[in-house]
Amino acid sequence: QKKKLLEELGESRLPYMTPRDAGFCQLWKTKYSKLIFRESDTVPEELHRVVQEAFLTLRKHDCFFQDLVRIKGKDFVTPVSRILIGNPGCTYKYLNTRLFTVPWPTEGCEIKYCSPEIHDACKALMQLNDYLHTEAVQALQGQNSSGTKETKDTVVTDREQSFDTSIKEKESVLKDQSIYVSEDDYTRLKNRTSFNLTLLNYMDPLQMLYLKQEPYFGMGDMAVSWHHDENLVARSTVAVYSYSCEGSAIEESNEQNLEGRDPAVWHVGLKVAWDIETPGLAMPLHQGDCYFMLDDLNMTHQHCVLAGFVPRFSSTHRVVDCSRGTLEYIFGRCELALQNLQTDSDSKALSLKSLGAAVVKQAEEIHNEVEFEWLRQFWFQGKRYVKCTDWWLKPMAKLQELWRKMEVMTSLILCEVGKEEQTVEQRRETISCLLLVLNERQKLREEWTTR
Repeated sequence: QKKKLLEELGESRLPYMTPRDAGFCQLWKTKYSKLIFRESDTVPEELHRVVQEAFLTLRKHDCFFQDLVRIKGKDFVTPVSRILIGNPGCTYKYLNTRLFTVPWPTEGCEIKYCSPEIHDACKALMQLNDYLHTEAVQALQGQNSSGTKETKDTVVTDREQSFDTSIKEKESVLKDQSIYVSEDDYTRLKNRTSFNLTLLNYMDPLQMLYLKQEPYFGMGDMAVSWHHDENLVARSTVAVYSYSCEGSAIEESNEQNLEGRDPAVWHVGLKVAWDIETPGLAMPLHQGDCYFMLDDLNMTHQHCVLAGFVPRFSSTHRVVDCSRGTLEYIFGRCELALQNLQTDSDSKALSLKSLGAAVVKQAEEIHNEVEFEWLRQFWFQGKRYVKCTDWWLKPMAKLQELWRKMEVMTSLILCEVGKEEQTVEQRRETISCLLLVLNERQKLREEWTTR
């Protein structure tokens, strides 16, 4: 699609608008209405302080890492450095790379951080997560409400409560607003904004030898190319807190004749996916600004991040689809596979309960999942998180023990299919399904060795 679009464009560029342009507000309202923006002065000062301190702490402790991602069979190092913080045991997969959460302080979960400063940083990001969740629910209610313009304006601008009490107060207010939203609708909105982790980003553009140029509109340097965020719950909100280190740096240009976006200032760019009729949008991001991509905006539109001249942090809060991405899930899968392994009470010898093709196939597919989606992903680059906490080391050691048992199961299958008790037909069926999985395993092992 990208190639086709660029061929269609040739040397020309599509139009886009910034707040400097007369038609900007009308374009935003009609084509990008599910992008909600909050300027920094609407966010509580105390929250700004602890979150910005958290960013600097994590950078001081070298907790931001560039990822090696895989696109169309080729590996690339990301220009942006990242760290994942969120619910204990959660992971987030993007571009064939699985990130493992540094857990934020969670009641009932024992987490040993490498320093009190890192504990405080994770706690601050959990506070930000709670705040953005409440704001996102309110923003969605504003979008869904058929009330007056005044009601909607109140939803957008009412930010007078203190940080300590505002979140709980707002939640109770939202629940009481039955005139605007039913209990079922409220639950649905809450579920689609219950962020379970945040992907933190950091980049200093002056340290980058090369940044890609934005290809469709001529918007300039890109820190992150056009994309949809992946691995999210359908129609869930993405909330972003942006912190560009503007103090010592280049301020926004005041030149009235400047065309397009100011290259000194970071922007988020939006476009309707694979559309050349609708102008793009470039929204400037200043220190402490927030924005929300509501409902299906992440599905119908693409976004990119346009680099300014100064270093920038962001905290991008997501409702990640964890159906296949938690420790609880993968341990459950291991339990399912190992049901086919039994130990003799006298000799302690291991044997298989069944050589049925379906049972063998299921166990060997789980074997591959454990090895390539978890163990190799973790030891490939997840171990760097020990700079923050050793929380993942015990569960990964346990997972590795279960994987060893699965290796034994594979050997037992190979031994059993050679015995005469098996009919030719049974042997052929078992070998056929086993061979497919083993070929895949061999191919992936070679691929991971190369990586």
